[in-house]
Amino acid sequence: MQAQKDAQSAKKDAHKKEKKEALVYEVDTPDGHKKDVKGSMPDSYSPRYVEAAWYSWWEKSGFFKPEYGRASAHEENPKGTFMMVIPPPNVTGTLHLGHALTNAVEDTITRWHRMNGKTVLWNPGCDHAGIATQVVVEKKLKREQNLSRHDLGREKFIEKVWEWKNEKGGRIYEQLKAMGSSYDWDRACFTMDPKLYRAVTEAFVRMHEDGIIYRSNRLVNWSCSLKSAISDIEVDKKELPGRTMLPVPGYKEKVEFGVIISFAYKVEDSVRFLSSDEELVVATTRIETMLGDTGVAVHPEDTRYKHLQGKNVVHPFFDRKLKIVCDDFVDKEFGTGAVKITPAHDHNDYECGKRHNLPTLTIIDDSGNMTSECGQFAGMRRFDARKAVLEALKEKDLYRDTADNPMVVPMCSRSKDVIEPLLKPQWYVNCTDMAAKAVKAVREKELKIIPDMFEKTWFQWLDNCRDWCISRQLWWGHRIPAYFVSCSDDSIKKGDSLDNDYWISARDESEARQKAAKRFNVSEDKIVLTQGLFVDVLDTWFSSGLFPFSIFGWPDQTKDLEFFYPGALLETGHDILFFWVARMVMMGQQLMGKLPFSEVYLHAMVRDKYGRKMSKSLGNTIDPLDVIHGISLEDLQKQLVNSNLDPKEIEKAKQGQKADYPSGIPECGTDALRFALCSYSSQGRDINLDVLRVQGYRFFCNKLWNATKFALMGLGADFVPAKTAEMCGAEKLMDKWMLSRLCETVELCDRGFKAYDFPVATTALYNFWLYDLCDIYLEYLKPILYSDDENAKKASRNTLYTCLEVGLRAISPFMPFLSEELFQRLPRRTENEPPSICVTPYPQPAQYASWRDAQLETQVEFSMSVIRTVRSMRADYQLTKTKTNLYLKCSDDESASMLKNFGDLITVLGSGQEVKVIRDEVPPEGCAISTVSAKCEVHMLLKGLIDIEKEVAKLEDKKKRLEAQVKKLNEASAKPDYQTKVPETVRQQNSEKLSQTTIEIEKLTVAMATLMKLA
Repeated sequence: MQAQKDAQSAKKDAHKKEKKEALVYEVDTPDGHKKDVKGSMPDSYSPRYVEAAWYSWWEKSGFFKPEYGRASAHEENPKGTFMMVIPPPNVTGTLHLGHALTNAVEDTITRWHRMNGKTVLWNPGCDHAGIATQVVVEKKLKREQNLSRHDLGREKFIEKVWEWKNEKGGRIYEQLKAMGSSYDWDRACFTMDPKLYRAVTEAFVRMHEDGIIYRSNRLVNWSCSLKSAISDIEVDKKELPGRTMLPVPGYKEKVEFGVIISFAYKVEDSVRFLSSDEELVVATTRIETMLGDTGVAVHPEDTRYKHLQGKNVVHPFFDRKLKIVCDDFVDKEFGTGAVKITPAHDHNDYECGKRHNLPTLTIIDDSGNMTSECGQFAGMRRFDARKAVLEALKEKDLYRDTADNPMVVPMCSRSKDVIEPLLKPQWYVNCTDMAAKAVKAVREKELKIIPDMFEKTWFQWLDNCRDWCISRQLWWGHRIPAYFVSCSDDSIKKGDSLDNDYWISARDESEARQKAAKRFNVSEDKIVLTQGLFVDVLDTWFSSGLFPFSIFGWPDQTKDLEFFYPGALLETGHDILFFWVARMVMMGQQLMGKLPFSEVYLHAMVRDKYGRKMSKSLGNTIDPLDVIHGISLEDLQKQLVNSNLDPKEIEKAKQGQKADYPSGIPECGTDALRFALCSYSSQGRDINLDVLRVQGYRFFCNKLWNATKFALMGLGADFVPAKTAEMCGAEKLMDKWMLSRLCETVELCDRGFKAYDFPVATTALYNFWLYDLCDIYLEYLKPILYSDDENAKKASRNTLYTCLEVGLRAISPFMPFLSEELFQRLPRRTENEPPSICVTPYPQPAQYASWRDAQLETQVEFSMSVIRTVRSMRADYQLTKTKTNLYLKCSDDESASMLKNFGDLITVLGSGQEVKVIRDEVPPEGCAISTVSAKCEVHMLLKGLIDIEKEVAKLEDKKKRLEAQVKKLNEASAKPDYQTKVPETVRQQNSEKLSQTTIEIEKLTVAMATLMKLA
């Protein structure tokens, strides 16, 4: 692909500083007014110039609103309605290239539907991102004021978070506008807005009243750093091959994981009778949890321990007996076949403990410190206790062994802390029925997931979906609208906070009091409600799951809700298929009785050019505005200093940026970035994006600019296009070929959009503009446009205009700014054309189907193979400006007849003085010969045109230089340590260079031999 060649050139150019300032648009244009394009086009494409002024005009003109061009947004449209919500970005900071991909794809889809005449609503918004935002603001407070949220208090801290939101939320919206995203901004929503807050409260109350939401005391994933529970899918599972030292927040030294420690419990009889020394050896990866052991389990069929069943072992540090129980969850073959049971700190142990009525002892508190139950170890931090317990066991001669143990360590995706399973009362959603309905919707094709490879993942997760823990011990978020009830009436038994009967959910305190009085059959004045002691907020994904209908004012039955729900499409990254997509489906079906959308398109993940995930600490998280406008390395690194990264991470990130962007990032523009992201978004594959490759598409934008500028000059200032896009009858073969290529491009764009296969469309558009139009048709047209053949000029001009006008409309969803700028400079077919390209109809295949001529395209392709052969020969013989006579010797009449029809094309593009097609004639002496195919040879007359001796000497000199390069490469690769010391990428480059140089030497040898024959 030419873009890749351009990109390679871009990488070289990126190391050179631009010598001149980028051209900017300087016409005084009030905000919201249409850009002035009456002046002449600048000499070259400038993103800053092109992208100026258009967005505010689009927005003020209402092009992005569903009511544009109709009486109201709710007016029935025979062409249909397209509604989609933004995956609301977190207000934790600025957007990165992952967000840019989301918005490039979504805006492209949105613009395509809008140009197809549908009523279109793309609804913007931001997510409050409970955990993530609280963490960021807490870090900021600590860094800038050395304060914790507890130093401020809840209310003051929430004020600080709102300050952050107002600052970052505005920045995010400005980034989205710079990306050209065509949202209806009047409908922008924030998940903590009163309208959406009300919907969250309503959803909780309804689901609690229906018994779907309940309170329960069970093991949760606890983040000691956040001091909050988190859900299963917010836990990263870090796989370790064996002993590994990991950093843990709050610990200066790394902590050991990936080992299994064996130690002995003395069997009770062996303690009582000194003559017996029997012990039971158990193994654990978390030795500190033995302080909470209340039992030991063995398999009921394990003969080694038959005699111990029902007996006890004795805890070495406490006056505590641990019952030996039989349970078939024990793997007889793993370790010693005896498993220590810590019911309060392990999910499997918890279930085993319930089956055998074992006590539960909480030995780790919310902060990750050992509780008073731990005796001499009380107050220690959990991983300090890990070391202390091990030493204490050694002192008692109970330690047996430490071995490497491949394992998975659960880590909080937000805080990077090691998850601690703790027994906590929390709020849960019973997902059983909702998950079953979500599975059924996909199985029965009511909901389509694209690409369908993710259906398997959908089924696997939802078929095994556990109840969802929705309470978080945070300050930032939606307060859970539940009240604990107590009564001042002695006849009412005092309740327990774990008892669901004593919890009332309500929209406000007044309603809660009424509900409680009714439930307990007492007067309202005897009801005491408590919410303040229970400061939990809801999981962020609870409110996000309501987003498709909360934005329309639900629970009120608004016109917007009736008209725009359900939406048509949900587009997002496959990484939040369960975080968000599944929750929306479940909540929509439960609360609305309908799926929130009928299709889900999951795009790929953006990674850096090495395939690594985007990470601030790696320095590869790039702001899309820095790609659009360009940025120096110095300014890139200033951003790191102002971030929340630790000093060590900042230094690591700086090194990464210096390696990847030694000269910064060149200015690429919005259109190039959008087109690049859509071009690389193959379904199901992650995108390894080299930011500098985007510059290759900036060069493509320059091609469009130059092509349109030349075309407008060729059309002339007085050109008036035909009223309709039809052939006039005077078109030459190449005019018809160009229209045939246009027809296929429109077909491929239509196919790509309908299948969400965007590379199909971008490749078709790229080939059409760069190869078909610029490289072939415009070059072919030059002599015609400057000729005296008025009929030919008229037909070619109309063909050229049609290609420009249709080509710009076709590329507009991908490149909104450049297409608008160029489209506005074209004359219109009629006076009643739409004001902007973004509301102009998208090209439809049926309109141009009659122009398709596959046979003609085959003939032109064969002619182009002749031209490529001619160009290769001219390069071999160092012919630059000199035109040559060409003799095309054909072995059959069909090929000869066909090539005669394209003599003009071959003459112009092959720099021929004269082109003659021959069958049985013998070409003149003094010709170089090259084979095109089995049916055609090119004979190029060189005799008399070049100084043969001089040219041979030049070629000989070049050949010697290349042979020296080959020798040097061979010597380097022959060294003994070449394979081990030279990086693989360098070895690959050397191998490719050697191959290319060898081929070039062979071609030079043939060229020299040919020239010698002509002497």
